[in-house]
This record gives sequence, C-alpha cells and structure tokens, in this order.
Amino acid sequence: MSANSHPAELRQLALQALMEPDTQQKVLLALDLQTRAATLSIANDAAFQAPDGLPGCPARPELRSHLDLPRRSPFTREGLAALLHAVTHIEFNAINLALDAAWRFAGMPPAYYLDWLTVAAEEAQHFSLLQAQLQGMGYDYGDFPAHTGLWDMTQKTEGDVLARMALVPRTLEARGLDATPPMQAKLRKVGTPDALRAVAILDIILRDEIGHVAIGNRWYRMLCTQRGLEPLATYAMLARQYGAPRLKGPLNLAARRDAGFDEAELALLSANA
Repeated sequence: MSANSHPAELRQLALQALMEPDTQQKVLLALDLQTRAATLSIANDAAFQAPDGLPGCPARPELRSHLDLPRRSPFTREGLAALLHAVTHIEFNAINLALDAAWRFAGMPPAYYLDWLTVAAEEAQHFSLLQAQLQGMGYDYGDFPAHTGLWDMTQKTEGDVLARMALVPRTLEARGLDATPPMQAKLRKVGTPDALRAVAILDIILRDEIGHVAIGNRWYRMLCTQRGLEPLATYAMLARQYGAPRLKGPLNLAARRDAGFDEAELALLSANA
C-alpha cells in the first residue's frame, strides 16, 4: 500500500455494489465484500449523498404492479418457472435491500454494517441457486415480468434506520418465513424433479432468512432502547405511518420465534393476521 492510499471503505463499496446493474457482477461484488469485510474500514459517522438511479438493475425483467402480473399454475412447466422466477426476483431485491442498509445509514455500530454485508452475500447465494435452477429448466432471470414491492418500502424508509429495520427485515422479509412452507407444500404436490429441487433450495433460503430477520429484530430493539421507545407500540405506529402491507396468516410461529420475535408480539401479530 502506498503512502497516499487508504484502506477500502465498507459503505462506499456497498454503494458501488448496489449501483451495479449486471446481476452476475452484483453477486460477485456482494460475495467479495463479505470475504473482505474484516479488512475494510467503516466510515460509520459519515453521511453520504445518495446518487440517482438506485438500485442498479438489469434491463429485464419488466417491472409491473403486482396486480398486473399473470397467474399461472405451477403444475405446468412454464407456471413452475414463473413461480421460481418470482422468488428469484425477491432474492435479487434482497441483495439490494441488504446493500442499501449497509451503506445508507450513518451512526450505527460497526457490527451493524458487517451484519448487512453477511445478509447481502447470503442473498446473492440464494439468487444464484434459483437462477441456476431456472436455467436448468430452459429459462433465465428476466424471462417473466416482476413486481417492485420490496424496493418501494426501501425507498419509503430511506430517512430513518429505525423504520427500515422495523418494516423491511422484520416485516417484508418476515413474511417470507410464513410463505415458504406453504409454497414448499405446493411444490411437493407438483412432484417433478424440478419442483423437488426447488423445495431443497427453499430449505436453504428459509434457514438463512431466519437469521436475516433476527438481525433486523436485534437492531430494531437496540434502536428502540437507544431512543427510549417501547418496541410494540413503536412498531404499530411505524406500520401505520409507512403503510406496511397487511399481514397474511398462517404465521410460521416456530420460525418467527427462532428469528427473535417474542411471545407478546407474536400474539399481537397472530390476532391481526
């Protein structure tokens, strides 16, 4: 290292990965960031200006409202591919969500930024597994239209890390804990080798997503404590303020417990599902 050079900085590198439009390059950048995490400096007190054009995305898939997406049966090969494509799109968005959490918010402890690099790398692995499955079926990411819902909430919460932790990992991503077992049950009914391979991939994703939601829960509670806020009442207020989507049951109570939801919140969520 020359006398004039500086160690690579984590948040700026996360922003560069977030801006990358090529899916394969974004995956490589996310994985590389986690590998290098221990060697990176962290400018955790610096407020960075958000550039235009976030996040970096490929030209395809075509993005539509979720109301405009066609419904297909997973019992057809095309319908199964469309279902897996929808999950692949969620995982691509999840890479961006984690990278955005890592670069956007100043003033957090170093462990916060390292946590979100870990999440970004695991989401990149999920995306790669699903994309490979799609390619094995003769399709690829971008072959079906997709929706914008996950990134919409990211934009809404860009001004407050407390709202981000409340409404992205522990709301939107936690919905994946509930949705995965029913999806796996449907795929087992389809019963083809492709469907059963998808069930195995979803096992990996569910395991990792419990950890991701736990990270969101941990930092949400830390921020509530730091600001002198009661977590349950604050969550209800934030959900109303930012228009969080209505919860759909049944809840995966075991996974949510593993992800750090306590019994009081689970009772409240169950009553509203």
